[in-house]
Amino acid sequence: MDKGNILVVDDTPDNVRLLATMLSEKGYKVRKALNGQIAINTVQTVPPDLILLDINMPGMNGYQVCQALKSDEKTQDIPVIFISALDDVLDKVKAFKVGGVDYITKPFQGEEILVRVENQLTICRQKKQLQQEILDRQKAQEALQVYLHAVSHDLRNPVIGMSMIFNHLLKSSLKTPDSPTISLSISVLKQLANSCDRQLALINSLVETQQFDIWGVSLECKPLSLFHLSQQLAFEWQLRLEQHQATIENKISPDLPPVNADSNQLWRVYENLLANALKYNTSGLKIILNATTVAQQTDPSKTMIRCSVRDDGVGMAAEIAQGLFERYYRGEQARRTSGLGLGLYLCRQIINAHGGQIGVITHPNDGAEFWFTLPIVDH
Repeated sequence: MDKGNILVVDDTPDNVRLLATMLSEKGYKVRKALNGQIAINTVQTVPPDLILLDINMPGMNGYQVCQALKSDEKTQDIPVIFISALDDVLDKVKAFKVGGVDYITKPFQGEEILVRVENQLTICRQKKQLQQEILDRQKAQEALQVYLHAVSHDLRNPVIGMSMIFNHLLKSSLKTPDSPTISLSISVLKQLANSCDRQLALINSLVETQQFDIWGVSLECKPLSLFHLSQQLAFEWQLRLEQHQATIENKISPDLPPVNADSNQLWRVYENLLANALKYNTSGLKIILNATTVAQQTDPSKTMIRCSVRDDGVGMAAEIAQGLFERYYRGEQARRTSGLGLGLYLCRQIINAHGGQIGVITHPNDGAEFWFTLPIVDH
């Protein structure tokens, strides 16, 4: 078993052979360098786990070698043990000041070398393990924060929809104040039920961790008709569209082949795109939903569905559009409104999880077209 990779640097060949033999017999992989410049070149090529470094060498001495390694970000964390005949306290102090972790005086004892080498390698391994644990924890905390923000962000759309329905019903009831009841149509009840189902699905994703991968998006894909989904979407967004004096035109054909998709996650994508269109444009907006079959970019023999949500609003500059799908990105226009800058990032995560791509085509004062691709159902 390879216990570690050690570089021995000494201008005396006998010392190098002795140390190399001693360490190799204990399972260490040993490389050798007879001067400082060779040592630096060797470390740059394949960084060792530890360096045993002599001080008195011609040309570049051990202090200079250590300083050069510690000044380079790629090699600064490699532990250096000085081995020298210099026994003065000032020599030892200088060795530690330039970055050495230990100092062994010649003539050295084999057992001492082995113990000090293993000690430094153990410290190094523990340090790397701790750094990795810290990195993993930071990554988990960051992912959890995004996850919680994602659910809270997307809960707003079904809650707003339900609130608008209730407010609409209450306003209607004011016309007949003497009536103790309000009559509800089947379609309104379906809207309320669907909104509750979407809220419940998002809330469940907070507690059912086995169904949601904290590092990505968990999907329950089934054959899905984009025509039926878009029809339901347009119907349930009717009140919000009317509030903004906006209209929606659905050009998605009922003859389009079904996609293999998670309806709840895909609904989140459409809701984010519609909400953004209303949020960043003035009243009177026209939104067009469309979908067509296209060849897959990576494999032209396979067919995908290209979905689009286009509006005739103000559009945006190309430099703003470039970062739209990044996490917490908020362009100049978005900074003037409230929000986390998370909606389009979530859309990208969802579409990527489906195996598709997402993008935007936009020009200032000429609207915006958000598009994404989805796989069709394999027959």
